This record gives sequence, C-alpha cells and structure tokens, in this order.
Amino acid sequence: MTAVAGGGRPSLAFFDVDETVIAEKSMIAFWEYWVASQPAPAPAPAPVAADVLEPPVAADAPEPPADAAATRDREALNRAYYRRYAGVPPAVLEASGRLWYDGYRRGGAAFVLPAVDAVAAHRAAGRDVVLVSGSMRPLLDPLAEELGVSRVVCTELVVGADGVLTGEVHRPMIGEAKAEAALRIMRERGADPADCFAYGDHESDLALLRAVGTPVVVGDSPELNEEAERFGWAVLPARRGPLRAARAVSAGDARATGTLREHSASMVCMCSL
Repeated sequence: MTAVAGGGRPSLAFFDVDETVIAEKSMIAFWEYWVASQPAPAPAPAPVAADVLEPPVAADAPEPPADAAATRDREALNRAYYRRYAGVPPAVLEASGRLWYDGYRRGGAAFVLPAVDAVAAHRAAGRDVVLVSGSMRPLLDPLAEELGVSRVVCTELVVGADGVLTGEVHRPMIGEAKAEAALRIMRERGADPADCFAYGDHESDLALLRAVGTPVVVGDSPELNEEAERFGWAVLPARRGPLRAARAVSAGDARATGTLREHSASMVCMCSL
C-alpha cells in the first residue's frame, strides 16, 4: 500500500545508494571481488582506485557549478568502468553480483544506518522506495530485495546480439539523469514532487534532491551541507554499522553459485586449449 498525501496523491522516497545507503562505492568494491574471483590468471585492467569515481581537480582549473562538474566527471568514468565487463554474459555478472552482496552485507560497517532506518520508516509509512544509482542492477537488485525496495533505477548495460555485454551503457544514471528519472516516476504515479523525498550524499545528487519537496542530505559533503543550511534541508549523519536483520543465503544465491561454477568451468576449459 502506497502512502498518500493530501488529495489522495501517492508519496515516494528516492535514495541514492553508494555512501548513502551502503557505506562503500559498490562499483569499486565489486570490481575488487570480481578480479579476485576469476578462475585463471589473465591480463586485467588496472585496479579501480578510490579516485576513479572521485577524480582530482587541477588547482588552476576553472570552477563550474559543483553539481555540473561532478556529473560530467562521473558520467565519463561511469562509462569507462563498465567497458571492463565487455564480453561477459549478463547471467554471470548477475550471479557474481549476488554473491558479492551476500558477502558485503555481512560486514560490520557495511551500511549507513540512518539511511537504512529512513528506508524502513518510509516503507512503514506506506511509501514506495526507489533506489536511484549510477551503479548496475546486478549489485543493486539484491540490496533492493533485502530492504523491501519497490523499484531500482540505475545505469543499464547494453547486451549485444551475441547475448554478452558490449561494455557500453544506455545512459549513466548520474546527475540530471537521476532527477529526470525521479520526475518521470512521479508523473507516472501521479505524485506531486512537493510530497516526495530524496536522499543523497554527493554534489552530483543535487539535481535529484532539488526535484522533490523534502530533500535530505546524508553525510558531510560541504556542497550539500551548504545547500542544506541555505534551504533548511535535513541532514543525516553517515554513521556506519551492520545491517540489523540478518537473513540466510537465499535460493537466488544458490542459483548464483551454480551459474558461476558453470562459467568458471568453461573458462578453465578455454584456458587449457
């Protein structure tokens, strides 16, 4: 049941994911897992360093608006990141994503607790919760299932005619793309943006935050906290901790394990030729 605002309109809550709901950058954490899980040594792209998604800025560079600069940089790096998975069958990436998440979720500081509590509070109030992220569906769907999130909007990967990933994406779900997606969903649902909520931790989330009536900043981003102070937005601390409700390995995790074993076996066979 969806919460309704005045006049019977639905009310929605949109959440960025990385460092808003989970404590790490999912793409970096997953890449490390992916490389370590490959069955045979092979030449690989350079590791994804912490500044891959947070590129340094030259001291003498001009100063465009913080959200515009952050969006431009993240879009380019987002596309470059996904090219690493060219040639991978989607089912293998999905299976590996579920196994990564099952390990990640057990960490003692894996989640941003105030944001996880906010997800639960919105669900308890009957609101549909939507994850809006530049990360990919294989990493986000398991999180959404566990938190009871109704919808995931993310960077979607392109599958070629041969059934494997091309390494390209349809559009990075970053910056204005997040706001446009949220506005589209609100229109589809007949929701007034003034009745809706959004949560984000980074200046590239500003467009999303500005698209709703109740923006909430998570963490200590100087740009977002400045906006919060100026406009009276709420700010949540980025306090890390474990997910409180543990769950057993699901049937989906078991299927993921089987899919990866089949893929690993085929790779070993190819390497022995």
